[in-house]
Amino acid sequence: MRTHYCGAVTTDALDQEVILTGWVHRRRDHGGVIFVDLRDYHGLVQVVFDPDREAIFTMAEHIRNEFVLRVTGRVRHRPAGTINEDLATGHVEVLATDLEVLNRSETPPFQLDDNDVHEENRLKYRYIDLRRPEMQQRLRIRSSVISHLRRYLEDNDFIDVDTPVLTRATPEGARDYLVPSRTHNGSFFALPQSPQLFKQLLMMGGVDRYYQVARCFRDEDLRADRQPEFSQLDIEMSFVNEDDIMMLMERMITDVFREVLEVALPQPFPRMTFAEAMHRYGSDKPDLRIGLEFVDLSDAMTEVDFKVFSGPANSDDGRVVALTIPQGGRLTRKEIDGYTEFVGRYGAKGLAYIKVNEVAKGREGLQSPIVKFFDDAVIATLLERTGATDGDLIFFGADSNKVVNEAMGALRVRIGHDLGLVEQGWKPLWVVDFPMFEWDEREQRWTALHHPFTAPAVDTPEAMEADPKGCLSRAYDMVLNGTELGGGSIRIHNAEMQQSALQLLGIDEEEANEKFGFLLRALRYGAPPHGGLAFGLDRLIMLMTGAASIRDVMAFPKTQTAACPLTNAPGTVSEQQLRELSLRLRKPADTASQA
Repeated sequence: MRTHYCGAVTTDALDQEVILTGWVHRRRDHGGVIFVDLRDYHGLVQVVFDPDREAIFTMAEHIRNEFVLRVTGRVRHRPAGTINEDLATGHVEVLATDLEVLNRSETPPFQLDDNDVHEENRLKYRYIDLRRPEMQQRLRIRSSVISHLRRYLEDNDFIDVDTPVLTRATPEGARDYLVPSRTHNGSFFALPQSPQLFKQLLMMGGVDRYYQVARCFRDEDLRADRQPEFSQLDIEMSFVNEDDIMMLMERMITDVFREVLEVALPQPFPRMTFAEAMHRYGSDKPDLRIGLEFVDLSDAMTEVDFKVFSGPANSDDGRVVALTIPQGGRLTRKEIDGYTEFVGRYGAKGLAYIKVNEVAKGREGLQSPIVKFFDDAVIATLLERTGATDGDLIFFGADSNKVVNEAMGALRVRIGHDLGLVEQGWKPLWVVDFPMFEWDEREQRWTALHHPFTAPAVDTPEAMEADPKGCLSRAYDMVLNGTELGGGSIRIHNAEMQQSALQLLGIDEEEANEKFGFLLRALRYGAPPHGGLAFGLDRLIMLMTGAASIRDVMAFPKTQTAACPLTNAPGTVSEQQLRELSLRLRKPADTASQA
């Protein structure tokens, strides 16, 4: 139906007859001559309809935006003064000699060049939104990234293996999406949160090096970088240690950035322990482009007459930190109040601050209602440790470790962006030496920081059981510009160690055999040492394209409430379907009581 793509009509095609197909991007009537920007997957080109060709000119008078056309014409130079250097086709135009309207279009719900369309409307009419050049470009980059990743892995002896989508529910991680079984009455499948156990079983099956672009499902609260279903590059290797995996994955990511974006990532990626990352940045995925760091003041605040600081300073689970903002003294009270409200979302009860007007004057050079609580020695320690200079602002966080890290860590990033303190470029990082377990206060039990199959950095179950709080894991996360690209670990390959880890998590032997009996049996039949990593493909491509959300790099994403405005999913099903599954719907408790 065509000889050229619209975006490929350049000066190389001068004086040639071309046949083009595409959508009307824009139609303009200039003094009797009609101009149409015709758009397809590769770009757009200007088509001219001359009134001397009366039949097709009459047809062109009735076409509108998003009509689908087939145009035959001759390529010629644009007249002087009308060249568009921003377009690959900007030096030429096509004088139409024939026109066929392949399909008409109603007036679109929004214009493709309107950048202020509500996301709900974009998702409802996603087939129109996908016609935007930036969406087309993102999908092309997505395809190119996945192609390069596959090629790299296959060149390094990995094989692509599918794992089941219908599996069983597990007691750890996010909520499962459940699928009722018609043939096994009262039983349910679960959609996989990841192929974790199956890829480990592949290693036990002698596959050695596996990968898969896997579809994963998690019924959890959504954010800009999360979706109920998402794509994951899943990788597992046998007879490896942490360094083997990290070096190979680092080269893979470096390779894809070089090939797709022509960007050279700094090498080698720096490594930082979890403890150091939390101490300096309050986050296990710090954005190293922002130079702001925490200064710990807990030891200096134990005796101050200010319980907001002395309380956490004297608590085993408390922390007092300072965050110095260069030239932050120019912030207004309204802006500071805004940051106070911001940290409140993370549980902080307030946001103390000191404006440093003149360091040389000591106490007299500081502006803040909290200075009166500090003696001169504390003030001297504060100024020395923070390195504050005239015009700086010092924010303080004082609370439990969790609240301080989350609130001040988020504030660090927010201020970095607000005040233009973010360096240009890419800052990759490996975070290592994670704790094996963390204590859940609500449930009063240990939980796995990564997942229950991560190997501890100790050799025996007894050593792990003796000190679960201090036990480190053999886990590692790759972080880029403050976003976790992927996480992985060396896995437990010993049945006794796996049983012990599950018991520490409150999973007794009976439950372990019910939920993970197949894994525990497999571990007794010569399981090799193995480990792996999984990359969030949508997050990776979001970063590489500069998109604000992973929804902008997925063809058909869900909303923040896990709904699809395009298809109106989720939806109801018929009574017959429910009967076949032996299911009956019940009203939620609050709805039933109101009725």
